[in-house]
Amino acid sequence: MTGRSSTEGFDPSGIDDEAWEELERQLEATIPVYDRVNRYMTLGTDKSMRKHVRKHAIEGMNILEVGCGPGSFAETIRDVELTCLDPSAEMLKICKKRVDAARTQFNEKPATYVQAIAEEIPLEANTYDRVFCLFSFRDFKDKRAGLEEIFRVLKPGGKLVICDAGKANKLHGLFGRLWMATFVQWTARIITKDPNHPWKWLAKTYTHYGTHRYYKSMMNEIGYQDVGARLLLPFGMASRFIAVKPK
Repeated sequence: MTGRSSTEGFDPSGIDDEAWEELERQLEATIPVYDRVNRYMTLGTDKSMRKHVRKHAIEGMNILEVGCGPGSFAETIRDVELTCLDPSAEMLKICKKRVDAARTQFNEKPATYVQAIAEEIPLEANTYDRVFCLFSFRDFKDKRAGLEEIFRVLKPGGKLVICDAGKANKLHGLFGRLWMATFVQWTARIITKDPNHPWKWLAKTYTHYGTHRYYKSMMNEIGYQDVGARLLLPFGMASRFIAVKPK
């Protein structure tokens, strides 16, 4: 037993199997309106969040995105070797269509697509200059195992960049929970026209998500260096973590 029975299978360290499998089903249900809901619920700042993270991808680098979803971030990355990983075949199907279309437009070779979970990445060690996780880290089944696998596949000196829902501390998390429980839920219900829309699960994962201190400590214990976390302005809706694998 994980001791998560009182929290429906969630805690800051991870998600129980049954809850995670249902979460994946709910995430797949977001595909038709994924970008639209995210744009409205972030008051249009989702693009600036991706731009803030994208600046860490430098021309010629070998890049891995873990939890690529439908390709909203991956389709914007230029002039790199790109691998997109996601546990969902449906997400990868949409991602491949979008990303390869974008890369063809810029005369770039197709990306590589891998169906796998973050905790068991079927890729060679010491391979990637950058690993990105955009709004996927919160959904890892086992946060420590996922961070350890990312550490393994990063090259020495390589960098992990995470962007996810912001929770700087418990007080900030309280305001975040109110936002998730009100505006986000209203927005998703209006757009999906479904009172049981899948964004209810977004609120659930956020409630049990850890703080900056919690995950920075975990990364340091694994062996990452120069670990940092900050809220992204103007609204502090998202956090950006950066951690480096020692050379």
